[in-house]
Amino acid sequence: MGMMIGLDPAQAAEYRRLHADVWPDVLAQLSRSNVRNYTIFWNEAEATLFGYWEYHGADFDADMKKMADDPTTQKWWAICGPMQRPLESRAEGEHWADMQEVFHMD
Repeated sequence: MGMMIGLDPAQAAEYRRLHADVWPDVLAQLSRSNVRNYTIFWNEAEATLFGYWEYHGADFDADMKKMADDPTTQKWWAICGPMQRPLESRAEGEHWADMQEVFHMD
């Protein structure tokens, strides 16, 4: 899964610092929600983030709900969320703008 979002350039250093030392409970919840191979890239020139992750579960909606209901994840999002700038072009209901895969190579 690929997704994009803007980031307040004034918060970029703090965002990067937080993600250099992600809370262990946040990482554990991602694993329990069947998220693997999660990477976030920073594009300084455009002040955007690109995220990529793989879902390895059987019930995406239930796993995402478990993650969203997790109190530690909610605290993490409360810190990181205000630093982000959702793209105007995102679909209704999206925070990070979802992207379509057009090429893949293993």
